[in-house]
Amino acid sequence: MADSYLGELKLVSFAFAPRGWAFCNGQLLPINQNQPLFALLGTNFGGDGRVNFALPDLRGRAPQHTAGFSPGERGGQEAVTLSPQSLPQHTHALSGTSDFANASVPGGATPAARPRGGINRYAPAGAGASVMGSSSLAPAGGGVA
Repeated sequence: MADSYLGELKLVSFAFAPRGWAFCNGQLLPINQNQPLFALLGTNFGGDGRVNFALPDLRGRAPQHTAGFSPGERGGQEAVTLSPQSLPQHTHALSGTSDFANASVPGGATPAARPRGGINRYAPAGAGASVMGSSSLAPAGGGVA
């Protein structure tokens, strides 16, 4: 993890903290072993400020700028219940085609019923496209986002 700076937050795709790094899980660290980091963080995230201080707890959270929040203040919710009234109305139809797919990128394309290859799921726009019936689409997700 070369070229890092003290107090840096880094997203990684593995389930362990690299050497010299720590998880942002709210753990308490001793000040006497981490004085430079304590000088940066203070007790913004917890700790008594005499013997220990806490790292940020980002479990179920995401970092953001401080506009509207004090440093270390928590905001938001891990999950919310959505109703159809919570979402904007969709006034467009969904088109699809029974043609073979030859593209993996949806931009300017149409969902295809017959995938070809490993990741191709789309056909060129207008390639035998038909508007799908409104009864073929329904809300999903159980109301939780």
